[in-house]
Amino acid sequence: MGSSLENNFQLNELISGLSGLLMTGGTAEVSGLACDSRKLEKGDLFFALPGVDTDGHDYVPAALAAGASALVLSRIPEKNYGVPVVVAENVRLAMAKIAQRFYGDPTADILVIGVTGTNGKTTTTYLLESILQVAGYKPAVFGTVDYRFDGKKITATHTTPESLELLKTIAGFRDAGADALVLEVSSHALEQYRVDGIMFNVAIFTNLTPEHLDYHGDMDSYFASKSRLFEMVTARASIINLDDSYGVWLKEQHPDAIGFSREQKANVGIEKLISSAEGQQGVLSIEGKFLELKSPLVGDFNVSNILGAVAAAYSAGIDPESIGRGVAEAPQVPGRLEKVENEQGVLALVDYAHTSDALTQVLVALAGISANRRITLVGCGGDRDQKKRPLMAAAAVKASSLTVLTSDNPRTEDPLAILEQMRQGAVETGESELSMEQALAGRSGFIVIPDRRKAIEFATNLAASGDLLLVAGKGHEDYQILGTTKVHFDDREELRRAFSGTNMLRGSDEI
Repeated sequence: MGSSLENNFQLNELISGLSGLLMTGGTAEVSGLACDSRKLEKGDLFFALPGVDTDGHDYVPAALAAGASALVLSRIPEKNYGVPVVVAENVRLAMAKIAQRFYGDPTADILVIGVTGTNGKTTTTYLLESILQVAGYKPAVFGTVDYRFDGKKITATHTTPESLELLKTIAGFRDAGADALVLEVSSHALEQYRVDGIMFNVAIFTNLTPEHLDYHGDMDSYFASKSRLFEMVTARASIINLDDSYGVWLKEQHPDAIGFSREQKANVGIEKLISSAEGQQGVLSIEGKFLELKSPLVGDFNVSNILGAVAAAYSAGIDPESIGRGVAEAPQVPGRLEKVENEQGVLALVDYAHTSDALTQVLVALAGISANRRITLVGCGGDRDQKKRPLMAAAAVKASSLTVLTSDNPRTEDPLAILEQMRQGAVETGESELSMEQALAGRSGFIVIPDRRKAIEFATNLAASGDLLLVAGKGHEDYQILGTTKVHFDDREELRRAFSGTNMLRGSDEI
């Protein structure tokens, strides 16, 4: 079979049999696909996508100037563009289906597992990747951290990229030997039909907590977007977390789905469990069969992630021995309770928790680890859901000896305005806002330090042997977005740098 990236098609071949499409102006040879006029090459078919701030139709002249061979529009054109035009009821859906055909239906003959939910997607994909490798598969993975296969990594632009980028990359990985795909599926991707050109064999629902409500409006709409994934698979290939109220609701919609739970009787659950700072050890039950569990992952939420991955692997026909080994051998997930080694005896952890529920779960998980003092540093992103800001600050303050409130990715918002919303949540807990002198003297409470680098320096300067320091919100991200500018910033690098100079500032008036 030739490469699925080298095909040229006639336009009428690409749209034949697809519903909701009307073609005018004859046909044309299509040598590529594009939805960004700046990246379009001569001979590409251009999709004019509807957008929140811009309309793809505005870029039709630029696409034609760059050599577009044909156009896909959402409305009948008012003039003759001189190239064939396809009018689609849903341009995004048409784009996914045309890309599926153009790139040779790259998921038709490989195992595909999709993971959706608010929290736990990334860890679940790392677990599945390890299980599949032990079982003899060559999996490609698409997620928040990166898109990767066989040692090749592409930095992720989105949790789930646009269908053109997604299907093209999958086709490349398949041509290179990938025979399985594990995919984090975001609510935006489901809402915008980015994965409608993918054939899912198994789908996992992890949980649903408030996030992206600035986009979805309310939790019911958010849930409806997530639910679309489970309309794409057969019932017994739906894997659902029954410890989540939305999971229970989803299970009612798909009664034959496989449920997993750490708290109640389910298809996949806990028979025996010892949870400690070293991880998880025990026995899982899988539809009447038993599997020994050993994992370095800490926290109840990671037990749920393990159960979801185990249930999905079992549903895909992987043997229990490979599942158990895969869980035990799964690597550290970047930015998910990732340890930053230091010589000061501080347990320093970086985590991606950026919702109040995720942060609460992380802090609860860490409560089982003995520590002299618990210091949590956290910020909230700008141009995103504002409702979570006071909740995240309150969650941190309630579980910490000292909380440092700082910036995350302020984007185009005023960082101080974001921090004031967080500060209100902290104040409502009844804890005191501290000066730097009070914090250095060992008082409990919270402090606001807007500059994230200075906040990390302050926290590492304050932390002593036996303390636990959690830096939350950015995790694996290696950038900070200030206004519309992206600058390099990695919490792990900043912690290492700050620890290397620890105690230089202790007792100083300048922080």
